[in-house]
Amino acid sequence: MRSRESLLRLHRFRTDDVRRQVADMDMMIQDLMRKHDELDQHVKVEEAKNGISDPGNVNYSMAAKSVRTRRDNILRTVAELRDQHDAMKEKLSEEEAELRKIELLVEKEGGSVKPVPVPPAPGVMIGHAITR
Repeated sequence: MRSRESLLRLHRFRTDDVRRQVADMDMMIQDLMRKHDELDQHVKVEEAKNGISDPGNVNYSMAAKSVRTRRDNILRTVAELRDQHDAMKEKLSEEEAELRKIELLVEKEGGSVKPVPVPPAPGVMIGHAITR
């Protein structure tokens, strides 16, 4: 029985760890998208200041060209992170399913399974507060 409870604790830890990783990836994606928007605004300001919006033009602003490159790199990074995020969400679903199986097994054998509260995802409204 003791080994089942240890197994249960291990699975709870794994599930919580994957849940934290998913939340961290959410925050990274949000931060990168915010940075992308800032860089996009900077490109527009530089283009308006110079009066040229065609990057192929010889007189196109070097600052705008540099910022445009950074902005595009951020988009590629976000795309990669979203792929990893999707994989982590699948892994989280698998871990939660495995945890439920272990909880049912421990409960069936007469052990006491204390329900572990599942924290809401970051950015979810609870009452009048947003979790971060």
